[in-house]
Amino acid sequence: MTDVARVLVCEDSPTYARALQEFLERDEDLRVVGTCQSGEALLRALPGAQADLVTMDVELPGIDGVETTRRLMASRPLPVLVLSGHTPRGSARTAAALTAGALDVLAKSDLRLDDPAGPAAIALRRRIKRLACARVRSVARAGGAGPPRPGAAAPGRPAGVIGLCASTGGPQALHALLAELPADFPIPLLAVQHIAGGFLEGLVRWLDGCVGLPVRIARQGSALAPGVTFAPDDAHLLLRKGRLELDPSTVAGPHRPSGDVLLRSLSARGADAVAVVLSGMGRDGVEGLAAVGRAGGLTIAQDEASSAVYGMPRVAAERGAELALCPSAIGAALTRLRVPEGVT
Repeated sequence: MTDVARVLVCEDSPTYARALQEFLERDEDLRVVGTCQSGEALLRALPGAQADLVTMDVELPGIDGVETTRRLMASRPLPVLVLSGHTPRGSARTAAALTAGALDVLAKSDLRLDDPAGPAAIALRRRIKRLACARVRSVARAGGAGPPRPGAAAPGRPAGVIGLCASTGGPQALHALLAELPADFPIPLLAVQHIAGGFLEGLVRWLDGCVGLPVRIARQGSALAPGVTFAPDDAHLLLRKGRLELDPSTVAGPHRPSGDVLLRSLSARGADAVAVVLSGMGRDGVEGLAAVGRAGGLTIAQDEASSAVYGMPRVAAERGAELALCPSAIGAALTRLRVPEGVT
């Protein structure tokens, strides 16, 4: 992209679209290159707009923001920021937009259009510029696999717990991975997904309804159990002596929950642990993955061809992840593991 991030706005309210344009263009490095009042209009405008990022309302006349995102990602992949207004934060519709390929979601109330010069507004515009820089790609379920080290994910390799870390572009990858696991998959999965506050509940509920495994949010002191357990908003998730611990206060880098915190706690299990780093910006989860590897556990990074944002997985691969696979292939690899006898 050029030095100026070009934004295409998809918003059915002309009044809100004008206010959003003024808000964004308070930063000289952001320029709104067009506004569209429907998904159909957006798809028609894309070829000539030369946009770097699309803001997408969920509620649109005609095809909604979820279907518009799905079609956009299939034909002309671009970073999509979903703006949720009338749709509640915890709704399945915003989760569906993320799994359709949107990179991020924000509540319209968080944009603070009434205070465009405030520190929160400045930080948000920086975030939008970072999203506009992301190199997204249409994510295929099929994908190449990097060469494994001898014995990596061999059939029957023992594992008692699997840690997943995902950020930007992660919901789509998580859905593809979890869809490969049978409903009776016995190895517990613990997950960290970076997402705007208030939207995790909707994502968890949506996943719980469309994959075979039970999907839930972690509770303090719960026993490790089969299914997928997500770290809650603003608390680290750790595993200690077979039970889940939540830490809402420790600062461990820019993220809480942190993938590094989760995966480091799993490394205490030695070869019993599996660490998986999926699509996302930055490097969260990479140090934790390296710790699991040093302890003898299996380490997997999402491959470049299937990653919406090849940031975290790239660094994980550079740090020695044993496998580089697309999400569906990761899921298939996990089904070849076995629970070691006597492990809880």
